[in-house]
Amino acid sequence: MAGHSKWANIKHRKAAVDKKRGKIWSKCSRAIMAAARAGGGDPATNLSLRYAIDEARYANMPKDTIQRAVDKGSGAGGGEAFETISYEGYGPNGVAVIVDALTDNRARTAPDVRSVFAKYGGNLGATGCVGYMFDTRGRILVAGTLPEERVMEAALEAGADDVAAPEPSEDDPGVWTILTTPADFANVKDAIEQAGLEIVDAEIAKIPGNTVLLASDDARKLLNMIEALEDNDDVQKVYTNADIPDDVLASME
Repeated sequence: MAGHSKWANIKHRKAAVDKKRGKIWSKCSRAIMAAARAGGGDPATNLSLRYAIDEARYANMPKDTIQRAVDKGSGAGGGEAFETISYEGYGPNGVAVIVDALTDNRARTAPDVRSVFAKYGGNLGATGCVGYMFDTRGRILVAGTLPEERVMEAALEAGADDVAAPEPSEDDPGVWTILTTPADFANVKDAIEQAGLEIVDAEIAKIPGNTVLLASDDARKLLNMIEALEDNDDVQKVYTNADIPDDVLASME
């Protein structure tokens, strides 16, 4: 549809992340420590740790800071005991929202998340109420300036499920979006890196099967709700099935 794109939505979230880099690094450190505590400090044998380190790298987290988090998580005592929890609910206009949290105190986190939902016209639901609308996929974003042949060959030969072309604008070349199964994610990402292609971002993400285009007022409420959720130290990721018009995203920059 004219006027909005998946890349515009992703790019807005990345820009918002960049503005809060210190908080994002703190979340990355927590994820690395939790993964190292659970499966050891070697990313070659601990896939969860490898994913956490990769996400920290894409957030431009310094190598020594990453290593300190690995050491803290895998050292004697292993640091704090975190557990992973997902909250599901509805945002403005019934948009589906999933909040992935990593917490050492669920009695603190649940009320905080519930309060944010309520403040912005949403409501927290039961586990599974919206999860069925999302698929867990590997998603790799590759620079849109790269030739189609190079991207398609590297991705498909490595086992990618789907490759979507960029949606360029006058001032932005967009990105190639490569989707994989979670099991194939690491292999595909490695193949793309070995082919010398520029990865903009890569993660295991919850991707909606269908999206809902929001009107301006509801879109602004949802963006404010997401920002409030991401300000919570326990919240790692927020996923929605909202499709937000580019002009609304631009006005929120």
